[in-house]
Amino acid sequence: MNTIDIALNDELQEALKQPVCLDIGLPKPGSAQITLPNGGRIKGIADITKGIPSDCSLSFSLMMQMGPIMANMECLINILKLVKPLTDVIKGLPFPPVKAISDFIEASGPAIECVLGMVGLGIPLFIKDLLCLIIKLLNCMIDQMKSLLALLGGLQLQITAATAEGNEELLKSLECAQDNAKCSSDAAMQAFEPITLVLELAAPLLEIAGAPAIEIPALAPADDLEAFEQVITTMEGFVDTLQLVADGLGGCD
Repeated sequence: MNTIDIALNDELQEALKQPVCLDIGLPKPGSAQITLPNGGRIKGIADITKGIPSDCSLSFSLMMQMGPIMANMECLINILKLVKPLTDVIKGLPFPPVKAISDFIEASGPAIECVLGMVGLGIPLFIKDLLCLIIKLLNCMIDQMKSLLALLGGLQLQITAATAEGNEELLKSLECAQDNAKCSSDAAMQAFEPITLVLELAAPLLEIAGAPAIEIPALAPADDLEAFEQVITTMEGFVDTLQLVADGLGGCD
């Protein structure tokens, strides 16, 4: 069969060129955090099911967390309200002012209700549900990271073959895909940070609930396939540990 070469104008040739990685590369993960009144910090949670987290998505996630946090600060605020009238009563001993005693009695009511609610089943149930939620999130992360590991492994084999063949165009495309997969893995790793922070903040409540202390593993950056696989293994072991603690508090539904 004869072939006929058809000349294309410069604009069409430019449009048909293979895109460079700069044009199709994925963005780096964003970040967002806020400092709490007690000095602690919370970070926006990366939803790895929706791709690379941006500053906008993480800020929205942070805002979604603020409502429940501020609602739960009500108990702490009621307890803090006791400080000033209690101080006035102590300063006025042995004959504290009537107003100081009246203010203390008024402020003590909501604080006592709050404390009684927490020392019952409130804290153990909260810790159990919190651990079960974290277990679900970590399992989602593990599934995502296993998929990325398989993708990176396949790309590595194709890159080796393309290098041996000297196929520069294919090699550039494969390396671009590899960089994007690594960006996705960085985003998945980033999702572990807020989980770590929540567990650190929950440590005193774990003790009150009678649960054992939880040692949070340090996850090193996954620079190669072997390190990435080790991260997954570490996370799976961590999930097993959390499941044992949750089972001791009644188990997940």
